[in-house]
Order: sequence, then C-alpha cells, then structure tokens
Amino acid sequence: MADVMGDGIAGAVVEAALEQAGARALLTTPVRVINMGLEGFATELAAQGVAVTHVQWSPPAGGDERLAALLGKLGL
Repeated sequence: MADVMGDGIAGAVVEAALEQAGARALLTTPVRVINMGLEGFATELAAQGVAVTHVQWSPPAGGDERLAALLGKLGL
C-alpha cells in the first residue's frame, strides 16, 4: 500500500492511521454487500463476482408519507 500512500512522513502517518482504525482489512478483504430495494444493483454486483445478499424492500405505504403516518398511528 506504500505506493498508494506515498513515501515519507505523510505516508507513514496514513499507514499508521489505517492500521489503528482497522481500515487495512477493509481495503484488502473481498467486498460483501447487503442490497436493499433495487434488485438490479444486486444482479450487477453478483455478475462481477461480489458476494451480495438482496433484501426485497420498499418504503412503507409505497412512499406516501401521509398514508405511512396514518399506518404508524395504527401501529402497522
């Protein structure tokens, strides 16, 4: 990762920050995705070999805020 971060003090500081935050593992491990809503995103990621779990989701009441508020009052 040194070629990305550069040499010298700035590169060393960034390297230390990545190690401390655990970011190195985030940047060097395979991507895993949970996709909510648009199935097309999950399909495209899967086609690229990305581990993806799709969750079928849509806004309550089809996105109608007034209806969602009424349903919320009913506890639904």
